[in-house]
Amino acid sequence: MSETQDQHIYKLQNLSCTSCAAKFEKNIREIPTVEDVKLNFGASKITIAGQASIEQLEQAGSFDGILVYPEHQRLPETKEPFWKQRANQTTMVSLFFLILGYISSLQIGEEEVITIGLFGLAILTGGLSLFKEGLKNLIKFQFDMTTLMTIAVIGAAVIGEWGEGAVVVFLFAISEALETYSMDKARNSIRSLMDIAPNTATIKRGTQEFEVDVEDIQVGDIMIIKPGQKLAMDGVVAKGNSSINQAAITGESLPVHKSAGDEVFAGTLNEEGALEVRITKRTEDTTIAKIIHLVEEAQAERAPSQQFVDKFAKYYTPAILIISLLVAVLPPLLINGEWNEWIYRGLAVLVVGCPCALVISTPVAIVTAIGNAARNGVLIKGGIHLEETGRLKVIAFDKTGTLTHGTPEVTNIVSLSTMTEKEVLKTAASIENLSQHPLAAAVLRKAQSSNIILAEVENFQSMTGKGAKAEVDGQLYYIGSPHLFTAELERSPEISAGIEALQADGKTVMLLGSHTGIKGYIAVEDQVRSASSTIIQKLYDLGIQKTIMLTGDNKLAATSIGNKLHLTEVRSDLMPEDKLDAIKSLRKQFGKVAMIGDGVNDAPALATSTVGIAMGGAGTDTALETADIALMADDLDKLPYTIGLSRKTLKIIFQNVAFALGLKLLALLLIIPGWLTLWMAIFADMGATLIVVLNSLRLMKTKY
Repeated sequence: MSETQDQHIYKLQNLSCTSCAAKFEKNIREIPTVEDVKLNFGASKITIAGQASIEQLEQAGSFDGILVYPEHQRLPETKEPFWKQRANQTTMVSLFFLILGYISSLQIGEEEVITIGLFGLAILTGGLSLFKEGLKNLIKFQFDMTTLMTIAVIGAAVIGEWGEGAVVVFLFAISEALETYSMDKARNSIRSLMDIAPNTATIKRGTQEFEVDVEDIQVGDIMIIKPGQKLAMDGVVAKGNSSINQAAITGESLPVHKSAGDEVFAGTLNEEGALEVRITKRTEDTTIAKIIHLVEEAQAERAPSQQFVDKFAKYYTPAILIISLLVAVLPPLLINGEWNEWIYRGLAVLVVGCPCALVISTPVAIVTAIGNAARNGVLIKGGIHLEETGRLKVIAFDKTGTLTHGTPEVTNIVSLSTMTEKEVLKTAASIENLSQHPLAAAVLRKAQSSNIILAEVENFQSMTGKGAKAEVDGQLYYIGSPHLFTAELERSPEISAGIEALQADGKTVMLLGSHTGIKGYIAVEDQVRSASSTIIQKLYDLGIQKTIMLTGDNKLAATSIGNKLHLTEVRSDLMPEDKLDAIKSLRKQFGKVAMIGDGVNDAPALATSTVGIAMGGAGTDTALETADIALMADDLDKLPYTIGLSRKTLKIIFQNVAFALGLKLLALLLIIPGWLTLWMAIFADMGATLIVVLNSLRLMKTKY
């Protein structure tokens, strides 16, 4: 759908089944003023390009009682008891007449007018809406589930099997109710996200406090948060200290301490202290709003397995009609079979061939898995990424900030000249003050803690991947990796030995020097995350065959970290373009490769990998927008959960498709010798749908 088109997004209620969704979409396309339509069945939303009133849209969905609301309008609470829902009431009335019909058949016989009348009433009360849609479809030669059921029930009545027809109507109604219930359960994974953040907040303006609807809160307003309250908006702490439970956004189990200047998110829970928060985003731009939007978009995307099932179902339904016709007609014509008997078997083929279970086998699993992941702090941006993650064999990691904390600290300062260690640090920090590199920040933190006043710097120039140079007090200095000073190192084996000893211990060494020689060096160490080793082992247990670290750090330091974490391979001294080439070569060699980074650096490598996984998505819009999967917390804790969930989803989809098709095939084989009755056929179809749905809903219980 082109972004230049006039688009309108609406929420839907009562969108019960995939075939209903397809028909609703088709009806809307027939409205003359509508240019394009995109229906998101999982999120129960529709995007219209062009013009259409809500009345027109509801008219298009009147066959299923679909209600339409503007995107930003809050839906009315409709927690109606099961027995009060109209469709279920008519089903119960149908069951009542069905029971009376069977009692009558036992007392006075199946062919008596009263018995037939009771079964007829059961068919009409339970299947009136079914017949209306089925007959309309039949006239237009549109063959879906309602068409198949309509033909089957009318056919049963024509050959005198009124009781069988009534049972088919009742069981089909039950099947529809179960499908609606299951999709509601799956969609609740999104609705529960929507309910996380409050709809109002206490805003302080001047000396007064007001209860304000979130839609009316402006950027810059001060929000008052008391202990035990949830935050309604994203912002920055302006005043106060407290522990915030961020589990709803990041999946972190432990509260995070927040003080002035720290970022906080809508939907998180303030546990102890009082806070004043300066609002930084409007309600539609908050992190939770973006998560909900991206999850809904993800559920709209068709995964490869779903695309296959949809294509298969397109040809499957007409094939079932042809098989049914052949079963009903050929035996009487070729082997003098009884017409009534073979028409009955043909109708049973129609009923058992209904593609309900097959069509719903994939979308329910995908919707449930993506919703579960979002609730656990993992944002998966499409069914295709979920499936690709389930097939991964190789994972490549960025080092800094991914396997390590990303906040390196200075551990050693060594002078190799007349300069003192303090002077080495001062000169280095003065140059690094103009650099954006993480190691530069470590040197500056050390200088600040040592109360060093920085010198004036002129003619600063960054040398990508190597270091930087600048004039300090009129003298040109270089600071950077040992590669920058190869000539000097060759003339000084003792310096090389000292540096290599530090590197072997996992430290990164930056040399400071000038044209007259090396003045000294500073060793910096980025601590490995305590959980990294356990997480790598969990990945091996899940079937990941190869773990690779891609880093710009030196070989000795990188190898030290690789050995600590038991990584399969370490590639060091890499420039950003080298990381990109490494991912390309890994994809050629292994096929499916994931790259994990911070979502800001290494963007080309993340984009080139089969699945790009970004960490710390809650704090960076870049991670939310660019990565295929965002781990909302700034750690790898949820990576094994994500791999496990993806693998389980693939397994469940395969089970669903295999079971749906296998049961159909078995039922078809049982129909030919006459061992499967009409009501048993619909019961088999209903059972297949129910089992597929319940199997998919198991994904809601998948935990970290």
